[in-house]
Amino acid sequence: MTGLQDRLTPAQIEEFGREMDAIRRRIVADLGAQDVDYIQNVIKTQRGLEVAGRALMYFPPAWPAAVTALAVSKILDNMEIGHNVMHGQYDWTRDPALSSQKFEWDNVAPAENWRHSHNYVHHTYTNILDKDRDIGYGILRIDPAQKWHPYYLGNPVYATLLAFIFQWGVMLHDLEFDRIVRGERTWADTKDVRGKMLRKAARQVGKDYVLFPLLTGPLAPLTFAGNATANLARNLWAFSIIFCGHFPADVESFTEEETENESRGQWYLRQILGSANITGGKLFHIMSGNLSHQIEHHLFPDIPARRYPQIAAEVRAICEKYGLPYNTGPLHKQLFSVAKKLVKLALPPTPQRESEEPSTLGAEPKAA
Repeated sequence: MTGLQDRLTPAQIEEFGREMDAIRRRIVADLGAQDVDYIQNVIKTQRGLEVAGRALMYFPPAWPAAVTALAVSKILDNMEIGHNVMHGQYDWTRDPALSSQKFEWDNVAPAENWRHSHNYVHHTYTNILDKDRDIGYGILRIDPAQKWHPYYLGNPVYATLLAFIFQWGVMLHDLEFDRIVRGERTWADTKDVRGKMLRKAARQVGKDYVLFPLLTGPLAPLTFAGNATANLARNLWAFSIIFCGHFPADVESFTEEETENESRGQWYLRQILGSANITGGKLFHIMSGNLSHQIEHHLFPDIPARRYPQIAAEVRAICEKYGLPYNTGPLHKQLFSVAKKLVKLALPPTPQRESEEPSTLGAEPKAA
């Protein structure tokens, strides 16, 4: 590793890794009933909101309340419950309802497909160009090291459309269309993945746009619109949180060469340099699935996310100790940073723009 090695000496990287390992060991040793109670309470709240939202659809004057309850239910299901349970954060409980391999979420993306593309590919190869397919999701230019093509002039449009249909984008991401276009994969190779997609999408569409609308009889059009609005709210929220955790200014990317044979300490270092946090209150963190603590999540993806706020200050202090950046800021600031980057990188490179938005590969240290 070149750029990463320039950050710290080998001895510092080793010590840095030991300090991160110590945090992990301490939290794992402390896991217990409080963590189980927390996630079960979130699940109860999510289910209660879903029932309330479905019931309120029968009363047209309560339509805004019905949509709000259903939207919050879907957000909790996807962010604080589904994402975190499927990461294996509660496998230690041996509770089948909290099993990462058995959980299925309220989303058109099949859990099995997502576990491979997200848990394995993204979290193993975080921000490694040509390895981490979450960099641009195969449709966006989100890093200056990605070669510019006239296609990317539509960058802001593609990102906006992706935000509106985000759950569908997550689902289609597993088809790896970009690899098919490059001839690295054939359409036939996607047969198994496509089968799972079609079955899951059929269930979701049938539930939200056929079954529940029909159950409300003459109010079916209102219910249909309410379900669509709740799904839209969930899509926009999930897109905002995820993009703000991965793509604001100063989040770095890496090459396969510089991450080859990396040590545990170097892996931890890559997670910190390739992530960003979002500041906010307790409810905000819950609604984000604690992905507002994306740095801590990338460091410890299988630790219950409710623990991230507890260790964030310690992680930040360690970063300051070693002169490492700790990228954090409010949602509006991080979101504006992402939008600005998408617009800049849509345009063909020029010396002026390259100086304003230098490649993050092998970047020099920045102040925390």
